[in-house]
Amino acid sequence: MTTALTPGYGPGYALSDTRVMIARGLRRSVRDPEAFITALALPVILMLMFVYVFGGAFNAGVGAAGGYANYVVPGLIVLCAGFGAGTTAVAVATDMSSGIVDRFRSMPIASASVLAGHIVASLVRNLLATALVIAVGLAVGWRPVAGPLAWAGALAMIVAFILAMSWLAACFGLVVGSPEAATGATFALMFIPYLSSAFVPASTMAAGLRPIAANQPFTPVIETMRGLWMGHTSTGAAVGHEAWLAAVYCAAILVAAASAASWLFRHRTAGR
Repeated sequence: MTTALTPGYGPGYALSDTRVMIARGLRRSVRDPEAFITALALPVILMLMFVYVFGGAFNAGVGAAGGYANYVVPGLIVLCAGFGAGTTAVAVATDMSSGIVDRFRSMPIASASVLAGHIVASLVRNLLATALVIAVGLAVGWRPVAGPLAWAGALAMIVAFILAMSWLAACFGLVVGSPEAATGATFALMFIPYLSSAFVPASTMAAGLRPIAANQPFTPVIETMRGLWMGHTSTGAAVGHEAWLAAVYCAAILVAAASAASWLFRHRTAGR
């Protein structure tokens, strides 16, 4: 007979449990070579495809000085974060359906550490993918003009966005009944960036799509990074305005998703 996961028995023990769960999540990523290689190769493939295959046509629409690479890097970072979120949802759903949570419940483990391990492992994976996007972007002609403070701001925006998407993905993983369903549930996160200013300005889209692309949460995140790195946005709005919008969106998603995921985890484990 198992007992409920310990809700808390001291910050020192909780931190230790979280470190163990983070290490477990990272080892799990390495031991799944197909998913790990895909997560690392996808940014490279997308960068080369958009710059060399579609870049000639898209560049005419975006008017980006220095070429299309200078426009597209922030959008690809957001797109890859959506893909990484799907991986997190699958990992959470696998834990919930494989019986490993029942094993955890037989040990004095802080309940928060289980989800925290998944979220931090997701952050590490996505930051590695982001580093690859930046490296490949520099190789194909991306030339940011940002100083150290702007780079720090862009990195903070990336971390906030990844954390928000990872917690949202954890909710999907807790709601669905299987890893396969989790993949389908997060499918939309990979395609929402296409309906934003990630690859072309919203002003170039069909009239019915422009308001959607201009006012959805992904656009201010992308424009904040673009403005910090390149000194201007594609919307014409000030970088500070886009940054405030992006911060509000990320904070709202993060708080709502983290609260929902924590409640769902307690609810699902309490009845086991």
